[in-house]
Amino acid sequence: VDDLLTHHGAADLITATPQGVVATMLPFVYDAGMKTLRGHLARNNDQWRHPVVGEALVIVRGPDAYISPAWYRSKAEHGRVVPTWNYVTAHVYGRLAVHDDPAWVDQNVRDLTARHEAGRPQSWSVDDAPPQFIEGQLRAIVGVELLITRIEAKFKLSQNRPAADVDGVISGLITDGHHDAAQAVRRARTA
Repeated sequence: VDDLLTHHGAADLITATPQGVVATMLPFVYDAGMKTLRGHLARNNDQWRHPVVGEALVIVRGPDAYISPAWYRSKAEHGRVVPTWNYVTAHVYGRLAVHDDPAWVDQNVRDLTARHEAGRPQSWSVDDAPPQFIEGQLRAIVGVELLITRIEAKFKLSQNRPAADVDGVISGLITDGHHDAAQAVRRARTA
């Protein structure tokens, strides 16, 4: 779960409000020590303005892919196979805090940028842009922080299939270009 929350791309922030359910896809930085997910919304996105009824939910997705029954050795043996979907996901619940403090938002943007620029041969830094430009961009967003109360992690990675079928799934996923999903199946097999 820590690996998924640390290395995910964008996730879905879902809140129940008096006006109804609202969802926004956005990147988050996971702080395991503080048990938080931190991100930001455009100031013109009204989701941050509406009071949250109950807990907020962030859905974090890992690799996922269609699984063809043609990949199973069992298909040739008895034919009792059907298609399915493999996936890794975490439903992260908590209290949503809104941060309209420029210093908090600036640090959050720097943390998000550092996370996504890490390892790039020519990484970009917030300091690469003119300070006045960054100040204007920061005024156009507000910070959001999910104070995590519980996490429901789920994965379906062909763990219910015989070893020969799992071999076929890994091979089929690689052939289809789903290397991240194939790697997730491999990791689940050895867990």
